[in-house]
Amino acid sequence: MFFRNLTLFRFPTSLDFTQLDELLPEAVLKPVGPLELSSRGFISPFGRGEEALSHRINDAIWLSIGGEDKILPGAVVNDLLQKKLQEIEAKEGRKPGGKTRKRLKDDLLHELLPRAFVKPSRTDALIDLEHGFIAVDASSRKTGENVVSEVRRALGSFPALPLNAEVAPRSVLTGWIAGEPLPEGVSLGEECELKDAMDGGAVVKCQNQELQSDEIAKHLEAGKQVTRLALVLDDHVSFVLGEDLIVRKLKFLDGAVDQLENTEHDDLRAELDARFALMAGEVKRLFVVLENALKLSKVD
Repeated sequence: MFFRNLTLFRFPTSLDFTQLDELLPEAVLKPVGPLELSSRGFISPFGRGEEALSHRINDAIWLSIGGEDKILPGAVVNDLLQKKLQEIEAKEGRKPGGKTRKRLKDDLLHELLPRAFVKPSRTDALIDLEHGFIAVDASSRKTGENVVSEVRRALGSFPALPLNAEVAPRSVLTGWIAGEPLPEGVSLGEECELKDAMDGGAVVKCQNQELQSDEIAKHLEAGKQVTRLALVLDDHVSFVLGEDLIVRKLKFLDGAVDQLENTEHDDLRAELDARFALMAGEVKRLFVVLENALKLSKVD
């Protein structure tokens, strides 16, 4: 259940979550209706068959947003629409107008939706009450905002905003490769992306590459700036930090996972509990590093 990405939002630490468990049942995932394209709502972090809609350990809360989406390929709809249009043209000797096309397409959707397959989905989120942030397991800002919207719908109010750095992330990432001191416990990985400062300029992507090398130095001398950078925190987690402040390719390393092997778990729930506690602690440490290095703004 370890997260693979972190799209982060901040909220005031004074926000009250005491009624969360009472409010979540009103925003539970409902089956997608016969004529609906999708449905979103809360499910249990421990699986759809479980009752608990949240799980908390100390100042960390685990939430899961479930989804159901109808699979209705546009090519199928368009193919059927063209056949109906051809039938009308052959029968009436004229091409149907725009209003007719729209009506026919709407009729097809109403006919096909009840028979469409349903694809389930799930997106997890971690709320840290101490530092006032929510981390969504997604590499897309849009997906993260959708999860925040669901939390807002459940609570009635949730003033969470995307991270805002007081210093330019590009300059910080570029400085780290150029030799400026990294935060304590942080080391460079072997992946980066560099871009020309001008829009539409060259883009260089490096993988399995020594980043403090003559080759990279030449790109920096040419004016390129780092927009994505692989980092490692205390040999516990590796990740790629982008200038958009989204953490991608998050991986928990042996230094962290070994802690789980040294504890005994009687059942699956206990193991998931231990994994969440471990993950929450590592994500909290990572957030503090980013907060200090990038001077992340608080939300009042």
